Amino acid sequence: DVQLQASGGGLVQAGGSLRLSCTASRGSIDPYSLGWFRQAPGKDREGLSGISSHDDNTYYADSVKGRFTISRDNAKNTVYLQMNSLKPEDTAVYFCAAALGINNPYQIVQIPAIVDSWGRGTQVTVSS
Repeated sequence: DVQLQASGGGLVQAGGSLRLSCTASRGSIDPYSLGWFRQAPGKDREGLSGISSHDDNTYYADSVKGRFTISRDNAKNTVYLQMNSLKPEDTAVYFCAAALGINNPYQIVQIPAIVDSWGRGTQVTVSS
């Protein structure tokens, strides 16, 4: 399985932006659909966005639609999450995931059981 590590988190004021990266340190992301998730203290894991393996179709949860953008660069073995108009409620640990043999970005976000590899997260804190 591919091994993933997220980076790019930090402290930002409300209304600001961050770009998260998730890079594979082992294996290639080419055949994988990829997704971004987050988990805040005391809350369940939340699926945010997915991108398919073959045609770059994307899916966004309502909570981030219009503010976050997912993209991938297979040459750099990296998936990105551009986060704009950040709110204090976006504060969480963000992490990425990969699913093999899935070409539907909705599925990787809404059916975590199909994920093959979970990456280590990065903390995002949005101050008010």
